[in-house]
Amino acid sequence: MSRRLIRNATGTTRRRDPSQPPPESSLEDTIARNVRALRIQAGLSVADAADRIGISKAMLSKIENSQTSCSLATLSRLGTGLDVPVTSLFRDADGEREAVHTPAGQGPRIAREGTQAGHDYELLGSLRGQHKRLESLLVTLTAKSDTYPLFQHPGTEFIHLLEGVMDYGHSRTVYRLEPGDSLQFDGEGAHGPTDLVELPIRFLSVIAFPDSTTR
Repeated sequence: MSRRLIRNATGTTRRRDPSQPPPESSLEDTIARNVRALRIQAGLSVADAADRIGISKAMLSKIENSQTSCSLATLSRLGTGLDVPVTSLFRDADGEREAVHTPAGQGPRIAREGTQAGHDYELLGSLRGQHKRLESLLVTLTAKSDTYPLFQHPGTEFIHLLEGVMDYGHSRTVYRLEPGDSLQFDGEGAHGPTDLVELPIRFLSVIAFPDSTTR
């Protein structure tokens, strides 16, 4: 069965052999992608944007389709017309972006606050970007695990129950979670399992830390 590539409103994809590395994006491609995204984000048609920028509709169309190289003067006009710094037009021009692949069962076991309470943590990935830090964990609770509703940390946490049943507390509220249930909450509020109803319990925990957090 062939796989169809899906294209979003502001991105670009090209059909290619999955065994081949993705083609390197040229500077023209990067500018084209960002100009198109910024124009759509501003709710402008090509004609309206061209009028604001001070170039012809045909020229803007060529820029958005990587059919021309922009002069410094044109780049300055694009930035002014789209109301963004010129540097925004080069976003993601630095090439390869970070990704973390963790084969099933091969994530390292790490120690967290709940380790002493019998909580097992398998690190599925930790991604540090320019403006974010995302940490994904597979948490396992067994008969040896204790309830520990006193976790607190900066950022936002999302948990998705895979197996078992538990009551999970956050601030003053307790939620009954069964397989397939999810819960998203502010990590600053005290949280954790309050009752291990049906063991074993496994759930996915994804934490997005704020920019200023250093852990």
